[in-house]
Amino acid sequence: MWLLVAREPRPDAPSWPGRRVFAAVDAGIWPLLWVLVFRHAPEPVGLVGPFVAAMAVLCLVGRLHRAVWVNHRYRFTTWRWGKGLGALLLMGAVLKLAVQA
Repeated sequence: MWLLVAREPRPDAPSWPGRRVFAAVDAGIWPLLWVLVFRHAPEPVGLVGPFVAAMAVLCLVGRLHRAVWVNHRYRFTTWRWGKGLGALLLMGAVLKLAVQA
């Protein structure tokens, strides 16, 4: 038996001055960082490097379109990953303090 669950769509993101510019920068930085990571790999990546670059360009175009023209639907990637990274850094700092004490 199949069970279908229809979720409510996410509400529109709040609008504020400069959001389009920050969203466009955020949309461009992440795919370019993936290309940069694969370009500076310590081992040869073969065909994976050009494939990652092509996929990053496709993602960049889609993300840039959403960031500039459909801005109310764009969610900041830096904020999403930054929260998790910040939590890990905080846990590491607490563990470091606990070990030193």
